[in-house]
Amino acid sequence: MTTTLDRQGFTEYPISEVHRLIEPGPVVMVSTFDGRRANLMTNGFNMPIAHGALIGLILGPWDHSYDALRATGECVIAIPSIDLAERVVGVGNTSGRETDKWQRFGLTPAPGAVVRAPLVAECFANIECTVADDRLVDDYNLWILRGERAWFDAARRGAGEFHHRGDGTFSANASTVDLRDRMTKWHHLTR
Repeated sequence: MTTTLDRQGFTEYPISEVHRLIEPGPVVMVSTFDGRRANLMTNGFNMPIAHGALIGLILGPWDHSYDALRATGECVIAIPSIDLAERVVGVGNTSGRETDKWQRFGLTPAPGAVVRAPLVAECFANIECTVADDRLVDDYNLWILRGERAWFDAARRGAGEFHHRGDGTFSANASTVDLRDRMTKWHHLTR
């Protein structure tokens, strides 16, 4: 329903699509290991919970990785750069129940230091995570993860991370604006 009241040029936006306006985090891939084989999925619903290494991730029973995360309590969040977008979308539109996504999309599993789920060698960042809190999973499919170890390769970052706009389109990070000198309240975090 569109409301055309005088709202300074604004028209009502469908509440069911609000997530498209505030997609908080970059598109990531989530790696799990169920004890037999590793799986990989794409995720666009994630967010930092606080400064540090607490991360919120939406992952539900419709995802093949759900059972592995529930059983093992661990995963890897891998952050791809925009040059991997087509493969990342392919991973997200293929079920791990029938397909070895690592092989199909030419992605390389690499050993982590803390968790059994593999890192994704092609991604510029990998965060080994354990489940910190699963109390919101049954009601909201929201996992609170604790980053245990993080790995970063600046050479693989390329043009940087990208964000899903909720409708099959993506925006990529283009330029960086450095305002660290103005971050006076959080200056200790920007060094």
